[in-house]
Amino acid sequence: MRKFNINVNGKAYAVEVEEILEDGQVVVSAPKAAVASAPKAAVSAPVAAGNGEPVNAPMPGLVKKLAFANGATVNKGDTIIILEAMKMDTPVSAPKDGVITYSTSEGSNVDTGAVLCTIA
Repeated sequence: MRKFNINVNGKAYAVEVEEILEDGQVVVSAPKAAVASAPKAAVSAPVAAGNGEPVNAPMPGLVKKLAFANGATVNKGDTIIILEAMKMDTPVSAPKDGVITYSTSEGSNVDTGAVLCTIA
């Protein structure tokens, strides 16, 4: 058995894989020394960033860019965040005019529906 860590849509899974030969025999390997694993990436939880209308992630992805500073005034339709999923950038637009408060940061992985910011 070999153990692997697999990341799917920002979630880490530990799996064990067993190699089977064409004749159906299971390959047995000698135990190896323990190897330190890399830390798991944090996933943003859907938490409110402040008073106002929440803006949720339309898909899982990487927060590539925050277009404004916290406390900035944004207009309806402004691109406020760039999400990257499957090597494609997807803009997230402001649903209304107001003051933005982010609840995520650049480089964070988010799930679908995670609160990215609020606009009050």
